[in-house]
Amino acid sequence: MRKIFTFLAGVFVCALVATNALGQSQEINSASQPDQIADTVASPSVVASSNLPALSSAQVAEKIADAKQLLRSRAALTSTSVTLAALDQETSQINIFSVPKDSFLIKGSKLAATTQLGRSVLVHVISPNGVNTAVTISDATTGRQFVPLVVQYPIVKSGSITETAYYTSAHPALLSAEVISAGNSYVTTMLETAAKHLADNGVNISNDIINIAEHLVIVEHTDHRRFLNEDRSKIYPDILSLYALNQGDTFRYSVSSAGAGGMIQMIPRTYEGIRQQHPAIDLATDFVSGMRNHANALEAMLLYINDTWRYLQKQDEVQNALRNGVANKSELLAAGYNSNPMRLPLYLKNGGAGWRRLIPAETQMYLSIYSSVDSNVQFSSQAAPEVAADDSLIRTTPVAAKLNPVTVLMSWLSDELETRGRAVLSSIAR
Repeated sequence: MRKIFTFLAGVFVCALVATNALGQSQEINSASQPDQIADTVASPSVVASSNLPALSSAQVAEKIADAKQLLRSRAALTSTSVTLAALDQETSQINIFSVPKDSFLIKGSKLAATTQLGRSVLVHVISPNGVNTAVTISDATTGRQFVPLVVQYPIVKSGSITETAYYTSAHPALLSAEVISAGNSYVTTMLETAAKHLADNGVNISNDIINIAEHLVIVEHTDHRRFLNEDRSKIYPDILSLYALNQGDTFRYSVSSAGAGGMIQMIPRTYEGIRQQHPAIDLATDFVSGMRNHANALEAMLLYINDTWRYLQKQDEVQNALRNGVANKSELLAAGYNSNPMRLPLYLKNGGAGWRRLIPAETQMYLSIYSSVDSNVQFSSQAAPEVAADDSLIRTTPVAAKLNPVTVLMSWLSDELETRGRAVLSSIAR
């Protein structure tokens, strides 16, 4: 057991690097760093004054598929422009046009363009955010609003296009109860599938950890500025709609300044530690492809949360806090996902009922968002009742028991904890 905790110490310290940049991935876009792209949820609520009727889920899927087909049939992109596909609902025509990439990534830009159908359109950039940039598009003559369907976005590294992204941002005309529900179901289905695969390989994940993960894949992509300044009940449908509109590509291109990537916002070193700790799960070797694959990424997330809980429930301070109602499992695991979970027992010991005042300010915000998500989002799955403090959520199977000895990795992480851990901890204001 001591070896497990040594491993966790290394992983948790590595995770601190990611939390220093949490909530910042939406700040990284090609306006300031041309080779970076981000797709954390933008601010489509600013566009909500449009009177466009909402499309049905089937209509949305059909139009997005048609738009992608049209975009792919056109000449290759240049690295300095992006191409958009927008629907004129009155004529049911999809209009294709290009705008300069630099201008597309400047808030407030107003761009004129001509579509392949000869229509003059005006593009207003509401919230620049890489592939997930929120815009309004209107007919330059009549002022009639078009529905942004897909952006074709060149991903440039070292001056060359390495990939072309196709992404749909949340727009009021694309949002409906049906679409939002589809996004909710997508998240739940993917998590339940990931948990089943883990169980098939000897690692049982409790229902309440699955439910916590459902919360976290929304919390991780909640814009802090929107959370502080807008009606919070309107923020989360935008995020859920992205899961419906982009499915497996959702947050595919979301990268924080610390290199935390994708749907679960995990950094490479933490991912590698989890992969080494659980070889029977056969997580993807390559970090980028592993984060872009939702099934793989969610397995890593569930393993990390599960390992965190296995550590926390062995701590006397945590047991006492749970028993006395000072803290609950979900907020401890949420705090542990955002910051260093190994510090939580000390916060509980020193702060008692006021432990939340001792955690980092960013983590306090994280818990506020988590609570808001819990109050405003009805998840497709149902969490199990809170488990008593001394209950073990994981019954280690013979297969899982074989995973515990990680000799080379343990030694390496222990060295890292000594040589880099203190530097990491001292460099982060906690």
